[in-house]
Formats: sequence, structure tokens, C-alpha cells
Amino acid sequence: MHHTGEKAPRKILIVGAGFSGAVVAHELSTSISPAPEILVLDQRSHIAGNCHTLRDSSTGVMVHEYGPHIFHTDDLETWKYVNSFVPFRPFVNRVKGVHNGAVYSLPVNLHTINQLFGKQLGPAEAREFISSQADKKIGEPANFEEQALKFLGDRIYRAFFYGYTRKQWGCEPKELPASILKRLPVRFNYDDNYYSDPYQGIPESGYSEIVRKMLDHPNIRIELNRKFVPEKDQNGFDHVFFTGPIDEYFGFKHGRLGYRTVTFERHEGIGDFQGNAVLNYCDPDVPWTRIHEHKHFAPWENHEKTVWFKEFSKETSEKDIPYYPKRLTEDLDIFAKYEKDASQLSKVTFLGRLATYRYMDMHHVIKEARETARKFLALVRA
Repeated sequence: MHHTGEKAPRKILIVGAGFSGAVVAHELSTSISPAPEILVLDQRSHIAGNCHTLRDSSTGVMVHEYGPHIFHTDDLETWKYVNSFVPFRPFVNRVKGVHNGAVYSLPVNLHTINQLFGKQLGPAEAREFISSQADKKIGEPANFEEQALKFLGDRIYRAFFYGYTRKQWGCEPKELPASILKRLPVRFNYDDNYYSDPYQGIPESGYSEIVRKMLDHPNIRIELNRKFVPEKDQNGFDHVFFTGPIDEYFGFKHGRLGYRTVTFERHEGIGDFQGNAVLNYCDPDVPWTRIHEHKHFAPWENHEKTVWFKEFSKETSEKDIPYYPKRLTEDLDIFAKYEKDASQLSKVTFLGRLATYRYMDMHHVIKEARETARKFLALVRA
């Protein structure tokens, strides 16, 4: 996927000003001497992609424009890297789940089990109890639903997984691969930290500020509201880093890849609406998947007003922003064809969530982009 250029590239095009594109731009502009000319294009009116944050004009709250982003990683080097641009404040994501008119602790932990079944079990008793709930008739789970029933039993599955999954993916959970529920998402203690990584936080001045600093170099030019047209825009560049949808790059010639997208309904008020950053709505008859209240993502700030968003999940149409790759069998067949096409191109590198068609957290994206830049630099210097 890379060219083995004899000389250092003078002109580089980066498509997409999210973390993938910004990290590559930063690394190349600070590692090649003299620095190449780098043009970063983005079709949106702002940098930072789906991680974009901005101050809400009417409440003063820092809003995660495209839904909650909590940075978490087990990689100290990545943690130090992001903190070198903007200091991160500690933040623990403690999600609550609403089911049948009651509020539960998530992810499913000892508290949730005791709440749901009205018991007072210790860790060992709870393990035994959950094992007694599990469906022993299922051998190798063929789908998401069987995976959940085999390990958790019907009651926990119906309460916390069935409705939410159906809304999130727009289909019956039995149509989804078992691998989505890879590990048993149950803790037999009272730990309600959503993530288990040692480094967790939110940047004090927002994610867009990190990206702005990454792109702050005299040789980096940014053009927003610019839709990339491969046959026209690639000319004159020594190398292109593409972070957009791979099917779009190739003009959808093998068909469109399946994605879910989300939409938000904005509300504002005075005080505190729900007392927590995120509440999941687990029942299928509630149309939204969750509500996030953004002042709680910055507990170090004080705001009289508040703003919250109801989040809805839907199929991605041509006008929507793709969020979650569906990766169903037919999607992966189509993707394999695009990947083959991509491997034929020596002067284009595909990276990031949309170009590699997989779900990646921010720390994965940043790590991959740094690795991509390192490999490219090694080839250029070879």
C-alpha cells in the first residue's frame, strides 16, 4: 500500500481532518526535513471528525458534537502522546441503564445482578447463580442472541441486551454474529467503570483543540468544506493518505458498505437533567438508545444551564455520516474487493475507521496513524 520513493516526498495530500489524518500530518511535518507541503482536506466545516467538540453557544457547555467520546487506553505511550497536546483530566464513565422504569448499574456487575433479581449475593454466589440462569442447551453459539443466552440467561439478556442491541443495529440480535458479544460482559464485583484501561480521561479544552495543535505547522494547509474527488484532487501529489470511506474512494463500484449512523435530538434547561453523563435506555419500546448530558463530561466546570441529547440509531443513507461498520458477511465480501483494489495503488495509503472498515476507538486510531507514519518515513529514508 506504500510507495518506495527514492526521494523524500515534497507534496502530500491527506483526506480527512480527524485523528488519523491529523496524526499523520503532524508526524510527517515534524519528521521530514525540510518539511513537505501537506494539504489536509475535509468535507465538513470543522476539523476533528466525529471527535469534534465545541462550546455550546447558549449554555456554555463543552459539547461532544457527534456523541460521547471518553479517551481510554492501556498504552502509556499513546496516553503521553495525547497529553502532550492538551492536558487530560481524569474521567470515569459510569453508565446507568433504564429498564422497566428502574435504573440499573452498567456494565452488568454484581450490583446489577442483585438489583435485577432482588438478591444480596456475593461474588462466588453470583457466579453460580448466573451459571444456573444460563441456557445449557446451546453448544457453539451461532449468533449474538445465543451467545448471550448461553452465558447470561434470558432475564439479563432481555433486560439489558435485547432491546438496546435491536435499536442500535436495526435488526434482531439473532441476525448478528456472536462475535459482537465476544467476552462475557459481566463483572462479579461492584466495579462500574465502563472501561478497564488504566488511562482514562477527557481533554480539558476539548478534542478539537488537540487536532488543531496537531495541524498547527507552517507547512500544513487545511481546506474545509472540500469534497475530495480522486480523479481530480490527487494530481501533483507524491503521496495520498486517505481516511474516508473506502467504498466512496472507488466510486462504490463493488457496492456500498453497510453502516449504522446516529442522530441526535437536542434539549436544554436549567440545572441538572439526569445527574449523569450517559443513561442507556434498554427497552425496545423507547425509541432512543441513550441520553447524554454534556456538562457531566467536564465535572471540573460549573454551569447553571445544561444541554442533553437523545440519541437515535438508524441505517446510513447517502446523506448520513457513517458511524458503526455493520460488517455482516455480505459487507465483508464487498470490502475484500475494495481492499484488493487498494493494494494495487502504490501512492495511496488507506487508514482509519472508514478506510479500513472496522470499529476503532480513538486510541486505536491514533496508534495506527503513528505506526503508518513511521512505516512511511522508514520507506522514504530507505
